[in-house]
Amino acid sequence: MSETPGAGPAPEEIKAVPVRHPGRWVGVAVLALLIAMLVNSLVNNPAYRWDTVGKYLFDQRLSQAALVTLQLTVLSMFFGVVLGVVLAMMRLSPNPILSSAAWVYLWVFRGTPVYTQLVFWGLISILYPSLGVGIPFGPEFVSFETETVITFFVAAVIGLSLNESAYMAEIVRAGITSVEYGQSEAASALGMQRAQIMRRIVLPQAMRVIIPPTGNELISMLKTTSLVTAVPLTTELYSKSREISLALFQPIPLLICAAIWYLAITSILMVGQYYIERYYARGSQRSLPPTPIQKLRTRLGGLKPPPAREAGPAPLSAQRSTEGGTE
Repeated sequence: MSETPGAGPAPEEIKAVPVRHPGRWVGVAVLALLIAMLVNSLVNNPAYRWDTVGKYLFDQRLSQAALVTLQLTVLSMFFGVVLGVVLAMMRLSPNPILSSAAWVYLWVFRGTPVYTQLVFWGLISILYPSLGVGIPFGPEFVSFETETVITFFVAAVIGLSLNESAYMAEIVRAGITSVEYGQSEAASALGMQRAQIMRRIVLPQAMRVIIPPTGNELISMLKTTSLVTAVPLTTELYSKSREISLALFQPIPLLICAAIWYLAITSILMVGQYYIERYYARGSQRSLPPTPIQKLRTRLGGLKPPPAREAGPAPLSAQRSTEGGTE
């Protein structure tokens, strides 16, 4: 085959050379050295008393205290979320009285320390020896002793819930206001009621904004339960580990046991948060990113990444234009 007249020789093939990053390897070496120093200090330091840690890590007293801590977390977070949604609706209400009342509530409970609030709930039986329901400045229909109804556990749940609701109200309000207001106007023009608009249009989109900080609040609530000693409730994880450490005169090993329990529960909550966020991200991304398990299988087994989620059926107009195209 003869060459084309006037054409030069064919260009040589470009050989791509990957860019070298020596700084990355230096950083990895420094990080590996620091990790080795940390592991060496943990293993060879006798003050940690790892034998005591192994002995009391699964002690029945600590496992029961961890269950109490989990109950406190779930109940306080549940009531905090419910009350937070109500407060968020009040904040967004056009009624100035409801909006102002919600603002004062947030101002008080976000502006004072949660430990101080728990102390007041621990003293509720002293402040109000009896509680009753009746007409203000009139007769009481029902009356009961405060200490028999509001136990230390109930007082801890109430204190944590009221404090958490103030933060959840702002998280929910931020999620609702992140949805474009034009969608609500369009739904209202179609004849939908305000409750229907909130349930079918606003909240499904707002959940993508609400879920991540709510998960962080749940994890923070788990650690905040260590403050219920102010009530005083002494059956949760931190108080029970401190009680055992005082009996053994070994505070460090029992603190390590409590930290391991907190870390284990937090890890489970983080996994749940990840999959909930992934669920509500379906409408905002064309294809969902692979899960950590899928990434691990891909790297270890040489498997291909999972295929992207297929898009839904084409709009009717697009189908008609395709069918009406040239043959």
